[in-house]
Amino acid sequence: MARALIAGSERKVPSGTSVGPASGNERVEVSIYLKDAVPSGHLTRSVLHMARAARLKPSLEQIAQFAREHSLTVTLMEPHRRLMKVSGRIEDLEAAFGTKLHIFEHQGRRFRARTGSLSVPTAFAEKIEAVLGLDNRPIATPKIAFPRVPQAATGYLPSTMGVLYNFPTTHGRGQGECIALIELGGGYRASDVAAAFAAMGISPPTVTAVPVSGGSNDPGRDQGADGEVGLDIQVAGGIAPRARIAVYFAPNTDQGFVDAISAAVHDTVNAPSVLSISWGSAESQWTGQAIASMGSAFSDAATFRVTVCAASGDSLATDGVTDGQAHVDFPASSPLVVGCGGTRIAASKDKISGETVWNSDGGGTGGGVSALFALPPYQLTAKVPVSVSTAKAGRGVPDVASDADPNSGYRVVVDGITQIIGGTSASAPLWAGLFALLNEAHGAVGQPHKVLYAHPSAFRDIRKGDNRSGNVGYSAGLGWDACTGLGSPDGTALLSAFASQS
Repeated sequence: MARALIAGSERKVPSGTSVGPASGNERVEVSIYLKDAVPSGHLTRSVLHMARAARLKPSLEQIAQFAREHSLTVTLMEPHRRLMKVSGRIEDLEAAFGTKLHIFEHQGRRFRARTGSLSVPTAFAEKIEAVLGLDNRPIATPKIAFPRVPQAATGYLPSTMGVLYNFPTTHGRGQGECIALIELGGGYRASDVAAAFAAMGISPPTVTAVPVSGGSNDPGRDQGADGEVGLDIQVAGGIAPRARIAVYFAPNTDQGFVDAISAAVHDTVNAPSVLSISWGSAESQWTGQAIASMGSAFSDAATFRVTVCAASGDSLATDGVTDGQAHVDFPASSPLVVGCGGTRIAASKDKISGETVWNSDGGGTGGGVSALFALPPYQLTAKVPVSVSTAKAGRGVPDVASDADPNSGYRVVVDGITQIIGGTSASAPLWAGLFALLNEAHGAVGQPHKVLYAHPSAFRDIRKGDNRSGNVGYSAGLGWDACTGLGSPDGTALLSAFASQS
């Protein structure tokens, strides 16, 4: 039977040491995502789900038959998510998808990896967008940062940030909204949530853990990941304390990442109106198929009027890549996502007295020009420069910013300890909390970029600082820049801006 390559599935040799071939008898579950047309206009989840199920059923049945012919078991079929999961022995999966899996070790972690592209029968190769899970190398890092000298850092309660940024308090503080948090490790304790909100003097929100693809709420194993989860919950909840919070836990793989976002976007039980993502990696680290499949989930989010916020990264303009070139972080670089950069604030008597680009102690806000995505329409007048490394135009990152420097960080409770944490991981849930407030006031705002870029006066324009790493980077300046985007928010002014659009 003739076979064809799956577009975008090519993998390079990973960093680390090869241990040897993967055991042929080990069982693995993979996620197969199908392509589907981007819906026009806005639809409810139920309407899109019904239409997609009817449209994709024949293709899913065709692929299911292929799986059975290779001794694989269909474990999940969710046409509304464009998703089928199959499991089987590695030996059978290798034969089905035309690859070989090997075990690697890197930085204390052991994982499966492959090189080259995947293939399937030509009859349905064009229908498949991604096959994820054969290779389970870690894909992302949490965008979290700790002060080098904790005793010298200034810590603000998350709720205080809402005061400093003039967030609206005239409505129900997020009542009726749900904020989804995507987590690729770690966990939270109810006692930490209770202690953190007691310190803020407000009732804690309802927090629900949602396991995805083998992930779970698992505090105590990874303090860094626990810090990420705690920061996300306490910042989002501190801004919108009456919103419900659903935390989607998945493994730190491209499969887990895409599965978690897809699960959140299509969740009809929790029905989040905002997603906050504080994990990511440089665009160059991703396969084309993973980016395409996550992008399809973001398109569905836009269809449902769900706003997605993502951290722009904590490793300055190189995004932690050591090739001496500028890079931006994905998923913050997606044109369908609100990329959230970082600043450093000084405050006195509930007022911000100064705000600059976060760049301190070797870390700082990510930002720059995408190598993957073209300049979107909403940035046509933003004067986005060309990339300092490639001299090519592209989508500018970030869109917005807020406090992220750990030296002016957030006072949170993690694993029973009160500590100060920063990173653009704080900026994403802060903006997610703000969008929950805006949604409550005006109905779901959905894709907010057009309104954001049309109202620059609703931002504090950050004009001091840069995100240079060595000789690579960008400077802040008048208007949009590749450090802090449009700037940090004036929440009440944004409430008025979106009122004019509702």
